This record gives sequence, C-alpha cells and structure tokens, in this order.
Amino acid sequence: MNPLPLLFLTLFNSILGLSILFPIIGPLARELHFSEVQTGLFSTGYALMQFLLAPYWGRRSEVLGRKPILLRGILGFAAGFFLFALFGWLGFKGVLSGLPLFGLMLASRLLGGAFSSATLPTAQAYLADITSRERRTQNFALLGAAFGLGVIFGPAIGAGLAGLGLLVPVLFSASLALLNALFVRLVLPESRKAEERPATPPRLGFGDPRIWPILLLGLIVNLSSVAMEQTVSFYYQDRLGLSPERTAQTVGIALVAFGLIAVFIQGFVVRAVKWSPRALLAVGLPLALLGYLGLVLAHSFWLLTGALVLLGAGGAFAGPGVTAAQSLAVSDNEQGAVAGLSSSVQALGRMLGPLVGTGLYSLHPEYPYLFSALFMLIGIGFFLGRQDVGRVEHQQTPA
Repeated sequence: MNPLPLLFLTLFNSILGLSILFPIIGPLARELHFSEVQTGLFSTGYALMQFLLAPYWGRRSEVLGRKPILLRGILGFAAGFFLFALFGWLGFKGVLSGLPLFGLMLASRLLGGAFSSATLPTAQAYLADITSRERRTQNFALLGAAFGLGVIFGPAIGAGLAGLGLLVPVLFSASLALLNALFVRLVLPESRKAEERPATPPRLGFGDPRIWPILLLGLIVNLSSVAMEQTVSFYYQDRLGLSPERTAQTVGIALVAFGLIAVFIQGFVVRAVKWSPRALLAVGLPLALLGYLGLVLAHSFWLLTGALVLLGAGGAFAGPGVTAAQSLAVSDNEQGAVAGLSSSVQALGRMLGPLVGTGLYSLHPEYPYLFSALFMLIGIGFFLGRQDVGRVEHQQTPA
C-alpha cells in the first residue's frame, strides 16, 4: 500500500489530538485557579521544548530510522497528556493546589512538548524519503492539508467533549495518541532500510548557507501568522462592537473560512499546478501581505473575513514552498536534520508570536497587523534579493 495516505493519517491524528486542547485550556486553568500568565506558560513551555529538541529528534531519525522516532514522539505525547489529566483531576479533588499543582501540570506539558517535537520533523523526513524530488513540493502541501484539517476539527471536538467534563478532551487526546501509535507500529512501514542510514547524525546547523535563508523566511511567515492569530478575536470584538458570546461565534466562523481555504489550496490547488517552491513563495508572500493590510483597513465582518481568507491563501502557498525548498536544498541523508531545524524555527515563532501580538495590541489594536505586514514586506524584499531560494534546478538530484 502507498505509505503517503498512511503518513497523512498519522500526522492528522497527531495534530487533531493537540488542537482538541485549544478551547478548554483557558476554562480548565480558571477552574484550577491559575492566572493568565500561568496559563500562557503551558503553551510557551510546550513550544520551548519543541524549539530545543526538534533538531535532536530530526538528526536521530537519520540514524535510528523514521518509524522508531515517530513512535517515541507519539507515545511521549500520550504520556504527557495522561499526566496532565491526572494532575488536573487531583486538582479538582483538592489533593493538589497552588504552585505544586501548577508545577506538576507544567512539567507534564514540558514532557509532552519534548517528545512531540519528534513527530513533525520525522514525518517531513519520512515524506522526503518516499517522494521523488520532482513531486516533493506537491506532497509537502498534502502534509500541510493534514495539519490544517487537524486544526479545523480538533477545537470542535474539544468543545463538544468539554460538555462531559473539562478533562475529557485531554483524556481523549491521550487515548487517540495511543491508537495512533498502534497504527504506526502495525501499519506504517519504515521508509529507510538500515543499510541506507548513516552511522552518525549529519552535522547540519542553523547557519548552513544552503538553508539559513529559507529558515529565516519560514520564521517570518510563522511569526507573522501567530501574532495575528493571538489577537484576532480581540480585534473582531473591538472593531465590530460585539458581545463576548457573539465574538466567539463570529471569530469561529471566520477562522473556519481561514482554515478551509488553506486546506483547499494545499490539498488540491498546489498539487494540481505543480509549481516550484520559488513560484509558491512568489505567490504566497504577497497574498499574505495583502491580507495583513486588509485587516488594518477593514471595518466590517465581510472585509475582515476576506482579509483572513487572503492570509489563509498566502500561508497555504508559502508554507509548502518553504518546506519543500528546505528539503530540496540538502542531500537525502540530511532530510531529518533539516526538518528538525525547520520545526525548531516554527516553535520559535509560536513562542514569540503571542508575546509580540498581545504586546503590540495593548498599545493599539492595529499594531500587530502593521507589524506582520512590515515583517512580511521585509521577507518579500529578502526573497527577491536571494535568487537561489527555492530554485529546484540548482538542487542535488538523487542517485
């Protein structure tokens, strides 16, 4: 059987399990009497561990194989979520409270982040193993669609399960991860034979001249998007004068449109047009810039949501362009290493984005989107000045 659909399902399940937590983390933290800063540390700590450890897991997958590292990532994710639910339950029962409860729940998030950082880079390297360089851009877009679908459906499932109890979505995520691990163990084949693996991990670093410009572009795209995502619900409420309940409904509809256009472009359009990574970036970066400027200028629901759709389209083109360009810039024995560095940069964007977005919003509601537009404009200028970024014809072809 073609392993590509199996890999799609593996990544979809992983992202689904993570995003189920999104709608319940705030209410859960308040029920356990945590402050907003403490609640934010659950996400920041998770991203910090991914930033620190994704390069390690990517390199280890070159030596040990993709499948064992995928399994470790998924099982570690499950362990972290089970512990998070256990400590939360002890908090509800009054066995733990205050700083000891917070410390243990934060530790479980750090554990989950440390191991789950293995999943995405290993999945990207696995895809590079089973895909020719000519088709790599289109298939990386398919992984992006799996990611997008997980983010769309996860919060809806989490919100639905929360009616049974705030810890039920956490237990569901952990159980889903165990089923995902079983699926990987029994069904997903190893993509690299033992004799094809190097004896030691490749020495690929952030400063490698082949990849640092692409990593920088990836950071620009990711940081700009996260800064927007952290503040857009405030922006809709303030711009449109909505009640809290109406804001949740309105922003939910807008973000579904944002996610659906991204999934459609990555799942169908990018695979159909078969553009090079550079062509995808040449389309995606300007679309994203227009989206951020649209948010600054819009004063109605339809214009705001239209700007979000532009952003979704821009990210859907630029994302596979960045990922494929990184993969095509290095040799076949460095795919895990470059994917680990890429995941680390994405985690850095998830760490800095909330701080940048909320900090600027506190100064003026339009500042986060002006920042993202300016940051994207800098990225476009950098991209235009680097003619080597994303050109397939300059890359090494497999033997």
